[in-house]
Amino acid sequence: MLTEDVRFEGWTTTTWTRFLHLWKPRATADREPTRPRGGVIAIHEGGKLRKLMHTRTGRLDPRGPWPVPLPELAALHHASWALEARAGSLEDVMERFGARLRRHDDITSQALLVVQIVREMMHEGAIERWPKLLQGVPTPSEAVVRRTLDTLCPDGHAMVLGLFDHGKLWTAGIARRRGKGFDVLAGPDELTSRMGVLSGDWRRDYRHVARAVEEEYAPVAMGCFAEVDRFRELQVDPRPGAWGRASLVRDIILSPTPLGVRLALGADGARFAYEGFRSLMSRQESLKRLEPYLERARNRVAAVAGDASVTHSLGFDPLALLRALLRR
Repeated sequence: MLTEDVRFEGWTTTTWTRFLHLWKPRATADREPTRPRGGVIAIHEGGKLRKLMHTRTGRLDPRGPWPVPLPELAALHHASWALEARAGSLEDVMERFGARLRRHDDITSQALLVVQIVREMMHEGAIERWPKLLQGVPTPSEAVVRRTLDTLCPDGHAMVLGLFDHGKLWTAGIARRRGKGFDVLAGPDELTSRMGVLSGDWRRDYRHVARAVEEEYAPVAMGCFAEVDRFRELQVDPRPGAWGRASLVRDIILSPTPLGVRLALGADGARFAYEGFRSLMSRQESLKRLEPYLERARNRVAAVAGDASVTHSLGFDPLALLRALLRR
């Protein structure tokens, strides 16, 4: 989803490191000091382990019993994930990729093709992984990806994520759409001179960030603004309606919000209300008779929202995927 002449600008080492850290998998505070880190990769052939490598410590001694279940292999080497592959699997991936690649394929098409090939080889048993965080998540087609991108950020517009800490802009990320992809991936440094003096209240100051983005890059199609700590909590919050509730009480501000995102948030809020009311009905015998009506209302809201939501377009819930990837 990047153009050939994509520009990377407006970042300092600090703001770029902060932005990357937002998407780093993390554990709960009590587990963080002792949790397993890195991954272990095993290459085998003819029922024997040929190579063993840890992504943090390097090569390991391959001598030992084989095969070993991947959860046990990861635990043995204090790794958070494990992958095994038959010898020659990487070459096989590249051969299949080269055979199917077409001259007009852009980076999005190529990335989806690699994912498809790797999944094929997993189905064949040539590659295996643990944990299977993405199990059940379908590989979206190129048309679906582009349609979703058009919904979120039309050509000539930009998306922005702005996060604050104690009233100051902590970091920001801007992506500007040009044609089939993004031609600018920018940080906050190009915006500071245009933002003026901030009040210290991020719920008001976010407008200055959005205005600076529009003056420097393009009209904003989707903006997400919040305190950094609250944003991190929402990334891994599994409760139904977490994002919708946070948006309602302005713990997070989505402005502007594409139609598909608004509908998804509405459906998420409806699920939260349904679960809360059902819990109440379970304790009140007189209210149980209302459950069939509430169930039909909930399904109706979900059906209306699903027709235009990002979740419906992709075939999976992107927020659920984000939680799975970031939680430890």
